[in-house]
Amino acid sequence: MEANLRLLAAYAAVARAASFTAAAAELHVSQSSLSRAVAELERLLGAQLLARDTRNVQLTAAGAETLRVAEQIVTAHRSGMKELERYLLGESGVVAVATLPSLAAVLLPQVISEFRQRRPLVSLRIMDGLEQVVLGRVLSGDADFAISTVGATSEQLDHRPLIKDRFHAVLPEHHPLADRERVTWEELAREPFLAVGPESSVRRLTDSAFAQAGTTATLAAEAGSVATVGGLVTAGLGVSAMPALVLPLMGAAGPLVYRPLAEPAVDRRLDVVVRARRTLPLATSAFLDLLDSFRREQRTLPTGVTWNHRAD
Repeated sequence: MEANLRLLAAYAAVARAASFTAAAAELHVSQSSLSRAVAELERLLGAQLLARDTRNVQLTAAGAETLRVAEQIVTAHRSGMKELERYLLGESGVVAVATLPSLAAVLLPQVISEFRQRRPLVSLRIMDGLEQVVLGRVLSGDADFAISTVGATSEQLDHRPLIKDRFHAVLPEHHPLADRERVTWEELAREPFLAVGPESSVRRLTDSAFAQAGTTATLAAEAGSVATVGGLVTAGLGVSAMPALVLPLMGAAGPLVYRPLAEPAVDRRLDVVVRARRTLPLATSAFLDLLDSFRREQRTLPTGVTWNHRAD
């Protein structure tokens, strides 16, 4: 039984209308073509579907069951094609983004909110993690794009500048350095230093900043998450250094003081990263266009964060 969609749709129109004339007018085809379609379907199924006379068309038992199945198939086909059309127009689907936790929590929500207002049928899948995990998701195809720091470059990845955020000293309340307008890396190195683990891009950048300042930090402890580091600082166990987007994730355990770091002033560069030569789904392209419009329009960012208009 290889009845195709055209035959089923033709038969369903005739059966619903109980008239070849009315069905032909509905489908904008000739009665003779409809008669041939129904006859062909009956031949394929090996059953009489319609009982005809000069004035009436009645469904046989096989015809009624065939109508039920045909309407299910035709309706599912129309629904599926409509869904496909929405996807191809970028009006539905899933945008998969891999990103650092600080961006997922602080930067992306306002972009996602506006995007969902424009395209409510598109959902977002956010995969947050460390730099190498995030970039690996783009290379594997699990994520359409990433927003991440710029570490080792790869010919397989294209980078588009997005934002920069400045490193700040993270201090307990009433710490002597908390009275300063800014803190130098050298001053910070004299204090017990609380760091994130070596697999973090933040750790790589803080180690580099201390080296640029001609000093090294006195490591008191390291932890896997910035929230844990924030708790250790709040407890008075030492100081830390974090980029501006990370700061809102640190203060859950208690009050902290943040001061810009200088000598040198260090910015963390964050790019949109896509796999080279990949054609993105239209919904994903629309999301990236919106993100870029935020950058062009200089939308408000947290203190210490700036839009980046060029690759450094």
